[in-house]
Amino acid sequence: MATALTCSAAELGQHLAGATNTTAAATYICGLFSQVQNNYTDTRYAIDTTYLLFSAYLVFSMQLGFAMLCAGSVRAKNTMNIMLTNVLDAAAGGLFYYLFGYAFAFGEPSNGFIGRHFFGMNSFPIENYDYSHFLYQWAFAIAAAGITSGSIAERTQFSAYLIYSAFLTGFVYPVVSHWIWSADGWASAFNGNHLLFGSGVIDFAGSGVVHLVGGVAGLWGALIEGPRIGRFDHAGRSVALRGHSASLVVLGTFMLWFGWYGFNPGSFLQILKPYNTGTYYGQWSAVGRTAVTTTLAGCTAALTTLFGKRLMSGHWNVTDVCNGLLGGFAAITGGCSVVEPWAAIICGFVAAWVLIGCNKLAEKYKYDDPLEAAQLHGGCGAWGIIFTALFARKAYVNEVYAEGRPSGLFMGGGGKLLAAHIIQILVIFGWVSVTMGPLFYVLHRLKLLRISADDEMAGMDLTRHGGFAYAYQEEDDPMMKQGIMLRKVEPTINNGSSPSV
Repeated sequence: MATALTCSAAELGQHLAGATNTTAAATYICGLFSQVQNNYTDTRYAIDTTYLLFSAYLVFSMQLGFAMLCAGSVRAKNTMNIMLTNVLDAAAGGLFYYLFGYAFAFGEPSNGFIGRHFFGMNSFPIENYDYSHFLYQWAFAIAAAGITSGSIAERTQFSAYLIYSAFLTGFVYPVVSHWIWSADGWASAFNGNHLLFGSGVIDFAGSGVVHLVGGVAGLWGALIEGPRIGRFDHAGRSVALRGHSASLVVLGTFMLWFGWYGFNPGSFLQILKPYNTGTYYGQWSAVGRTAVTTTLAGCTAALTTLFGKRLMSGHWNVTDVCNGLLGGFAAITGGCSVVEPWAAIICGFVAAWVLIGCNKLAEKYKYDDPLEAAQLHGGCGAWGIIFTALFARKAYVNEVYAEGRPSGLFMGGGGKLLAAHIIQILVIFGWVSVTMGPLFYVLHRLKLLRISADDEMAGMDLTRHGGFAYAYQEEDDPMMKQGIMLRKVEPTINNGSSPSV
């Protein structure tokens, strides 16, 4: 605990007793001010670090949300498999992000493409990057891997999950986060030496860095694997393979909603930063505004999806509403800190229709994504990038980034920010395509990607994980002898060809 700072008239009087003591008095007073400054600096670091750690814990709690959402969205026979993949996303991602990912993302000094220091957290920490920053960024990296796992659920070999998760969190995702969030990144709005179109990319919490990356990776994985058996009939018509638990879907959605308050407001990385000293308004106000814009975008998207799907299908579907809500969150993530609350409502409204439209296209072209992850995170993430370039307010851009930066097109800022964001979408799509696409294709050719048709029909819980996630009866229950018992199907060798659908 810091020593209490005291100053009494008697102490000061001793130094002011005569003119000869003026130097001693000045030294004494300056020493007190220095101690105050040191105490303030220590307190600021402690408050900001605590804020960032708490935000990291919130973002990490989203892994539970992903696990519950994924489990509820698949059929009961694959529940253990999908939950285990979510656990391994975090575990494998943690190791590979420690060894390589963080260095590629934030290792400095570096070039505009990739970081070159901090491998295995060597020569760490430094003034700008502490352990709390590593933990926070790791939670983001495994979120991207969790998005991809939903796209290829119910038909993917377990070894493929481990390989793609390590590659995505250890290399593919960190390179993109370096471009946008590192001060050395070629597209970073924090790069004082070179700004793309004089603006840089404003992707505050990752509509592109996290959601578009995870969505595009999932897109390629699902395309190369092909649809699940029975997803489309022989005439090419869509057949719904509904998840087994709407309760888990809702639980997972609320957990993700809760975690998003660390994802978006936490991306400020610090909270004790005044914009105008001595006033009520500072970065703490911007943190609150960011939480509000996040909330409004998600709520609007949920309600828009509710009534939109009701008009289209005649049903009030809770699963669709949950996905719409998450689509609104994915869209607002990029611009949450630089837009007005009323603009967030527009963001959520459009995001809902983007998701609905992407799902229609997926059905038309026989693309199967059990969690709509590519459509939700990829489609809505891309819309969020464009939205930010249209509605970013100049005053907020100046506060969060720097003075003199372009604002959104509809806010009088011209087209520079929009140009930078279009480049961001194209480059991210290209980068993830040329890295994750070949990886999934090689796994497919090596017969390491998709399980056999027999395993898929029986369910991976039974054939790959030793039993079902739910115990309907005790093994020694005599009533089992009078009922139908399930037979364990052993894994079979995949012949390399996709099952017929």
